[in-house]
Amino acid sequence: MSIISEFLRHPFRTGAIAPSSPRLAEAMTTGIGLERARTVVELGPGTGVFTDAVLRRLAPGARLVAVEVNPRLAADLRARYAGLPVTVVEGSAEVLADHVDGPIDAVVSGLPWTAMPGHLQRRVLGQITSVLRAEGRFTTFAYSHTAWTPPARRFAASLRASFGVLERGPLVWPNLPPAFAYRAALPVAATGGPRGRSAALAH
Repeated sequence: MSIISEFLRHPFRTGAIAPSSPRLAEAMTTGIGLERARTVVELGPGTGVFTDAVLRRLAPGARLVAVEVNPRLAADLRARYAGLPVTVVEGSAEVLADHVDGPIDAVVSGLPWTAMPGHLQRRVLGQITSVLRAEGRFTTFAYSHTAWTPPARRFAASLRASFGVLERGPLVWPNLPPAFAYRAALPVAATGGPRGRSAALAH
């Protein structure tokens, strides 16, 4: 009920009316090197569905920094993950570089990209690519029913411009609504490499 009540309070900031499914969490956290990561950032953890999936893959000694802009959800997350290697930061992804130290191995995002204007999408992606290692990975998701809307297409174009490698995963039907994961590598800000090249990620 927490995510539903926060959606009703702040629909554009919360983005989702229902928690993501375990199947989508599995798709989001597979093949991005979490098992070898030392530091992982999660953006918009909400009720912690992706957080749980990330923690199951992290090796001993690794840490997760969860950045949540909603104060009620951030407080719930702090209580839920007390004693675990999770640091919950109440703040905005717009200033991600202020919340984390050093290069990050992976960024997992549950942010409502299609609810953002284009300039905000680009600003947050710029923050993500600025904190990722050159070999770092990024993953996020999109709902199938919005994939062809202008905000979603604008975001997909920004992803292609921000990463040298971009992969779109298969549709996860059990999610409500159905969704698919994006996985990206070779952040342009870190590598200075070519923009817009799509390819399969190495597992």
